[in-house]
Amino acid sequence: ADVNECTTENPCTQTCVNTYGSFLCRCEPGYELEADGVNCSDMDECSFSEFLCQHECVNGPGSYYCICPSGYNLLDDSRSCQDINECEIRNFTCTPQQTCFNIPGEYKCLDPVRCEEPYIQINENRCMCPAENAGCRDQPFTILYRVMDMVSGRSVPSDIFQMQATTRYPGAYYIFQIKSGNEGREFYMR
Repeated sequence: ADVNECTTENPCTQTCVNTYGSFLCRCEPGYELEADGVNCSDMDECSFSEFLCQHECVNGPGSYYCICPSGYNLLDDSRSCQDINECEIRNFTCTPQQTCFNIPGEYKCLDPVRCEEPYIQINENRCMCPAENAGCRDQPFTILYRVMDMVSGRSVPSDIFQMQATTRYPGAYYIFQIKSGNEGREFYMR
């Protein structure tokens, strides 16, 4: 008669399967059978692939889990990270005069536009140089400020924005130039 080693002595650390004249040890998911055929050790799932998690994989006993960097939430698929829009959920420390601007993983508080002399402010993002002011003679008529989100990882070269001259003021000429922020020569105009 076959002796059921799984009930008499159960040498396996996890699951024992009786066979005729012997036995086999099996491991739970997330564990692998060691060379001795009896003991089970944790399987490091994170070492199998760098694509298990979008950000960081953390191995645990019998399984793994994914974590996201600060400023991101883990999505329902338990592996992808999504930016938290602090401005949208009103979780920011900007003053009432400042504008909250969401950036990946965090946010920035943007100060209101301040027009420099001889310009005067005509709305929250536009400065105008009055024609009757002599200091405006060789200055642009208006300066318009726009804040844009430039997503990292986009293919380059690519158009970021487009500006167009109008025929609203006959005899006017237009000069388009990058005023500042291009010290590294990452941007160009065409």
